[in-house]
Amino acid sequence: MAGQKTQLDRLLEEIDRTPWGPQEQALVAEAVALAQEIGDEQLEYQARMRQTASANMGGLTDLMLSSFAWCLAHHDADPARFPADIDNGAADLMWQFKWMASSLRSSPAFSPEQITAVLDDMEAHYRTAGLGMSGVLMARFEDAHAAGRMDDAERLRVQLEATPRDSHSHCDACGRSQVAGFFADTDRDEDAIRLVEEMLEGGFSCGEEPEHALSVSLLPYLRLGRGEQARAAHLRSYRLAKDNPDLLTAIANSIRFCALTGNEARALTLIERHLPWLAHDALNAQGHFRMLTAIGTALDAVAAAGHGTTPVRGADSPDLERFFGVHGGTDGAAWSAAELAAVAWSAAERIGVRFDERDGTDNHARRLQFARKTAGERYDVPIRSDVFAAPVADATPTDDEGWYRRVLDLAGYGAAADTLDALAHVIDRVDDERHAVLTGQRLAALVNLERIDEATELLPDRIRSLRAAGLDAQADVEERFGLALFGTATEADNAALAELFAASADPSDPAALPPAARGDIALTLAFELGDEDPAAALEFSEQAAALFAEAGDARLGHGAEIAAAMALLRAERVDEAHARIDALLADPAITRGVRARMLEMRARVHGGRGAFTEGAADADEAGRILAELGSMSRLAGAQMLAGALWEDAEEPEQALARYRVGARLLEQHGGDVAGAKYRVARSMLNSGAVEEAAELFGEVLQLEEADEVPAGSRAMTAIMLARSLRAAGEGGQAYGAFGYAAELFGEAGNPADQALALMNRAQILAQYDERDQAIETLEEAAAIVRTAEDAPAAVVEVLHNLGQSYGAQQDPRAFALFDEVEAVARANDADWVLADVTDSRARALLTAERVDEGVAAALTASDAFAAVGDAQSAGGSALLAARALNGGGRSADAVAAYRAVLDQAAAIPPLRQIAALELGDVLQGLGRDAEAAEVRRLVED
Repeated sequence: MAGQKTQLDRLLEEIDRTPWGPQEQALVAEAVALAQEIGDEQLEYQARMRQTASANMGGLTDLMLSSFAWCLAHHDADPARFPADIDNGAADLMWQFKWMASSLRSSPAFSPEQITAVLDDMEAHYRTAGLGMSGVLMARFEDAHAAGRMDDAERLRVQLEATPRDSHSHCDACGRSQVAGFFADTDRDEDAIRLVEEMLEGGFSCGEEPEHALSVSLLPYLRLGRGEQARAAHLRSYRLAKDNPDLLTAIANSIRFCALTGNEARALTLIERHLPWLAHDALNAQGHFRMLTAIGTALDAVAAAGHGTTPVRGADSPDLERFFGVHGGTDGAAWSAAELAAVAWSAAERIGVRFDERDGTDNHARRLQFARKTAGERYDVPIRSDVFAAPVADATPTDDEGWYRRVLDLAGYGAAADTLDALAHVIDRVDDERHAVLTGQRLAALVNLERIDEATELLPDRIRSLRAAGLDAQADVEERFGLALFGTATEADNAALAELFAASADPSDPAALPPAARGDIALTLAFELGDEDPAAALEFSEQAAALFAEAGDARLGHGAEIAAAMALLRAERVDEAHARIDALLADPAITRGVRARMLEMRARVHGGRGAFTEGAADADEAGRILAELGSMSRLAGAQMLAGALWEDAEEPEQALARYRVGARLLEQHGGDVAGAKYRVARSMLNSGAVEEAAELFGEVLQLEEADEVPAGSRAMTAIMLARSLRAAGEGGQAYGAFGYAAELFGEAGNPADQALALMNRAQILAQYDERDQAIETLEEAAAIVRTAEDAPAAVVEVLHNLGQSYGAQQDPRAFALFDEVEAVARANDADWVLADVTDSRARALLTAERVDEGVAAALTASDAFAAVGDAQSAGGSALLAARALNGGGRSADAVAAYRAVLDQAAAIPPLRQIAALELGDVLQGLGRDAEAAEVRRLVED
């Protein structure tokens, strides 16, 4: 028993330091179960008090209500044994009372009488405990607002403002958020925004704030024409709310915002991501109503944008059937955007009717009417995180000839799965000759997809089709070698095929094979030997080309040309490969699939040569062809290739456009979604869209964690997330992300990057004036980076930063670190780093009031910067020396230093102006007025 109590004590301590979320919820459940096993109600009370708070933050209303009821009953029975406040730094029992009425209000399953009873009971408990009425009035205000009794809500709001705040008033964040929502619902947009901005400026936050308040401000910002503020509020709100199912309403507000601002693709992405939340909390019908209304609004906008047939992934989940019903589509078709919009509106209406019947008002009916009215409004606030796959003209074949050509196109590209899909439309509807061709394509596709058993079963049909087409020699070869001719050949198979090829060359020999059959063997060997023996592969491919030309088979001849180009590339004979690809692309007889394949091959060749723009153009054209062929999964690959080439061409906007389409296609058709979204996020960061980049890097990190990606890879994503957050002004979140990255780099055994992540963390601490903690973090980073082998850049950066921090604190340890950095820089011929560390030494010396040494070091640094062509830094160091001399009473000596700044800053107007103004003041102070006037004229030039 004693051991179990000790275990429970440790559990409670761990709960109190664990952030809200699934891990914390599991710990709480374990604590309650253990307390019940022990049979100690006081310990169970301790655990259940935590459970009530945990369930509230996790959107588990049923659990929250039952846990609170248990605790309240025990407190009322014996307040001494079961005190209202358990002193764990979290909400006490009286504070938790606030959540109860709100939760009952959120479900029409509870009657007005039950809600009123809870509010009255809350007031009675507050009076008994000697607490003020502010918290009670706020709860009554929220109830009136949620029920649509706006006059009552306004009266209570005014009364609340006149009531003194106390320990159980809503916090500054929550109080402002609730009233802001009321103002937004009563057409007082400026007042709503004022409260939200007060919250942000004051740095007020709580468990679900400011993300909820930011979402409340979105429509008011839009209506007041403040689109940029709305965009920033949405991005921050969503980034903070996206992992908390209890914030379903905030997510709904973000979805509606996207629909109204022309970001329909993003709205659809958010819907698909958060649809499961509808089933998370069965009692949060208010949240369901808001979410369903937002879904209806957004999917109507998707349909109006021309994408009504787009499937909504996840909408057919059995968990959602109570909202949407069972989809009646055929062939397993998913809900389309247009279909789901209609049923979402209907589901919202059903819930609204239940609320209004309970409350005796038309509140939800009016909310629905308002939502439908505003659904058609549009505000131009672009967000670039998501995009629809570009629609293409319907090129679906309409006859057997079209399907036959489609199969050859797809097979020529190498799209095995798409080839099999197309084959089903035509393989049983062609003559013997074409049936022979199609059975060959079917076997090749099945082998490519490693569906060997199916291919083996269908091999006899292939042999029959060859004989029916009069191709007995080919049938004999395939009967002997089977699937080896389609990609399963072993080393022994290749040797036997080569022997047969050599032995069958003499037309006078009875064992001779016709050119087409010999060409097929040669082509098989060309592809099989490509990796291990490119020269032999090239020879076989050229023989195959000649044989197919003799046989008059242009299609297989093109395959031989492809094999030849691949062999040349593997042999690093790039110029010859390029010429071969160009020649094949110039042939008007090639199929569209072969053309797309060759364009992609040439795009990669261009990329390898640094001709990125030309390569991107080829990849774009390949993508256009694949879109026409309906090969969406392969189109995704072409888009990602084009994006990479545009990125290498330093065209981030062009790259972003391709990456976004590629990522969307991969989400729909399968593939490396995390890798694609990483590239989207990186392009956004490079193009300055830092908020969207932060959101996407966070999503990528979650995907990588779910897939258990190695720590080193996750660390790189975490670093990119941290950089994005920092650029977006989210210092607190960036601090956490850099810390997580450091942990992952440590786990991966990468001390250099671990130290750099800690260094960035220290810089954030310094930014928030946490100087001592920043130096401690840098000292930890320095100890780690010294263990890094072959990472001089990281060593220099970390030790230099620590030296600068020591120097700012007049800590003499700075100079030993500067010496160490200098030694590393000299060993690696890093002249700019030498100049930079000399500048840092000068600043540390001047901070320590060692003026002569500091000035000398600054001037040395200036000369060193100038020697490497960095005029900006050279001028900065010279300016440092000039100011030090002037500030030390040596104005005459300062003149020469200022003139050195002017020389360095000839092409840097801002620095030139500063130096001229300061030098003018120095000269005037020396009585050299004419010179002062002449220098000041430089400011006007």
